[in-house]
Amino acid sequence: MRHEIWQQLRTEAKEVVTREPLLASHVYSCILNHECLGSALSFIVANKLSDAVVSAFTIRELFDQAFVDCDRMLTHVAHDIKAVKDRDPAADTYLTVILNLKGFHAIQAHRLAHCLWRQNRKELARFIQSRTSEVFGVDIHPACKVGHGIMFDHATGIVIGETAIIEDNVSILQSVTLGGTGNEKGDRHPKIRAGVLIGAGAKVLGNIEVGEGARIGAGSVVLSAVPAHTTVVGVPAKIVGKPNCPCPAKSMNQNFLDADEPQNESHTSAML
Repeated sequence: MRHEIWQQLRTEAKEVVTREPLLASHVYSCILNHECLGSALSFIVANKLSDAVVSAFTIRELFDQAFVDCDRMLTHVAHDIKAVKDRDPAADTYLTVILNLKGFHAIQAHRLAHCLWRQNRKELARFIQSRTSEVFGVDIHPACKVGHGIMFDHATGIVIGETAIIEDNVSILQSVTLGGTGNEKGDRHPKIRAGVLIGAGAKVLGNIEVGEGARIGAGSVVLSAVPAHTTVVGVPAKIVGKPNCPCPAKSMNQNFLDADEPQNESHTSAML
């Protein structure tokens, strides 16, 4: 998939250069001067993460080595680009995703930090985490395991703890927390299974499982396990129905009052 996406990115980049000459230098630097997706991605994200102490060149080298050491990383990157393009109506091209969307950038920076963490280069991983938080407003512990096809929509204020797991094809909106319930040690953060949609501002707390294809309403506080293919809403969150598709993360339908779902009068004004 990544080769097809790279070719499409180059096509879109050439169209932008023709249509908007003021962006030609930017587009050439980020896309057209590169030979592959990994080179372009490392250039874009490294230049955003670099500071006065650690250069963009150094971070690019870390990315390039990570692509070798973590052999599925670039495949995951391609799935992430496609996920955003498919799910976000505001992202009308792959080029928009890779150049402009900080949720996508934050996920790729985390992939680098996680690769470093697995290699026991924990201080360096924490540096990448810190810069990711400062630059993109997204704070993900480097130990957190993240699958592919992940979308952080808007992304600002997302916080994800050390022992959290996010499986494939998950969509998370802004200001979501996947956190603990106190200062407990060990496995203490949520496990988000495939296909889950988590609405803006939701807080999922503790070592609990959010089952495959579940949907969590905006502003909800989830303190107990969520069964697969259910919709939960409220503080504390309760089951109010079920999604009308097997993978809410892909449909991005955030209105749980769909006609084919059970409705609870106490929640008639609530939305994801």
